[in-house]
Parts: sequence; C-alpha cells; structure tokens
Amino acid sequence: MAATPIAVITGASSGIGAATARQLAAAGYRVVLTARRKDRIETLAAELTEAGHKATAYALDVTDRAAVDEFATAFRSLAVLVNNAGGALGADPVATGDPADWRQMYETNVIGTLNVTQALLPALTASGDGTVVILSSTAGLSTYEGGGGYVAAKHGEHVLAETLRLEIVGTPVRVIEVAPGMVKTDEFATTRFRGDTEKAAKIYAGVDAPLSADDVADTITWAVTRPSHVNIDLLVVRPRAQASNSKVHRTL
Repeated sequence: MAATPIAVITGASSGIGAATARQLAAAGYRVVLTARRKDRIETLAAELTEAGHKATAYALDVTDRAAVDEFATAFRSLAVLVNNAGGALGADPVATGDPADWRQMYETNVIGTLNVTQALLPALTASGDGTVVILSSTAGLSTYEGGGGYVAAKHGEHVLAETLRLEIVGTPVRVIEVAPGMVKTDEFATTRFRGDTEKAAKIYAGVDAPLSADDVADTITWAVTRPSHVNIDLLVVRPRAQASNSKVHRTL
C-alpha cells in the first residue's frame, strides 16, 4: 500500500495557512503544520485528527535557519511544501517607513521561504514527484502607495519562485506561485496596523465579498492536485471587486 503523501504548511496557525491545511488534509495528505504559535497549530492538528485526517504540529520560526534545518531532518521524502508564512507591517510611505519593519518583512517573506525551501528541497526531490508552493501576493507583481516594504518583500518572493523554477527544471519538482489580491482574514490587516482594528476594517470597507482564506486555500489545493506533468507557474486570484492593487470598487 502506498504511503500517504506528506504536505508541510508554514504559517499554519491561522488564515490562509490553516485553511490550506484543512483542504489538503481533506484531499488525502498527511499535513505537517508549522508556525510559531504552538498552541494554535496543536489545536488545529487535534481538530483534523478528530475528523479522521492525519496531522502533526511542529512549532517553527522560519527565520531561524538552525531550527529549520533540524525540522528538515524528519523527512526523507516529501510531496508538498506550502510556503505560506509571511505578512505585512505598516503602510507608511517610503520617505518615512521604518527600516526595522522592512527588514522584518524581508526576513519573514523572503529569507523564511528560502530557508524552508532549501532545507526541504532534497526530500521533495527524493519523493520523485514534489511540489513547492510559494504564496506571494499581487503586491509581488505591481506596487501601490504605502506598500513599499511589503511590495519589495513580495517582489523578492516572486523572483525567488521564478528563479527556482528555472534552476530545477528537469527535476521531479514543480514550483507553483499563488498570488492573491485582497483577502480578508482575521489577522492580516490587524497585524499590519499593530492591532488597530479600526484601520484594519477600513481596508475592506465597502468592498463586496473580498477573498476569504478558504478561497485562496481552494486555489492552492487545486494547483497542487493537478497531474504531475502540469505546472501552474503563476496563479493570480482577486475578488471580482478588485481590478488591480489600486483599483477597488467600493459601495460606500
């Protein structure tokens, strides 16, 4: 009997990461949930296990290379890696943006993705049919005012995906990039504005049906479960109300 394929999801404690874990588990993967918040991923692993799925929680900071390397020793073979850990901080213009925020966003979104991908690429290759998913953003494709630091980090993540795909073509590993536009989750905008729920709410004010975490998880799961010879290089997904990063229809 064939072994259950394993999928590692980073940033699985909430939002898109948690939704992706649920959908990949339902699709038949044994999911390994990683995030810094151990209690959150343990609760999710218990939920999935109770539902009859296979799930394991592993507390991990993707910016800690030594910890990532130790984590990777658990895998001889791996089917899927979903690089979801990331996030935004602040919405200041370039002229007044905090370099510490820019550095943190780069470390989490770009270096974190690099750390985990490098550490797990041998196991993905050994599987004979591996998939790397990089969850970037439409911010990695075009810019917008007040988003300089996040845009720069997501452009870096986008280029990482493109370059990796060029470098490993001919190996049994696909590189899929999913770039969501406006997604309303419990934490993204609130974290960006450091707990200011009023500022966070204004991002989505008047927007008819922004994307949900489940919407994005659905696109990730669809891309991952295509036949092995099919590679979804770049999947851009936005709500109908959003035409671009700077053009959003609001009913206010």
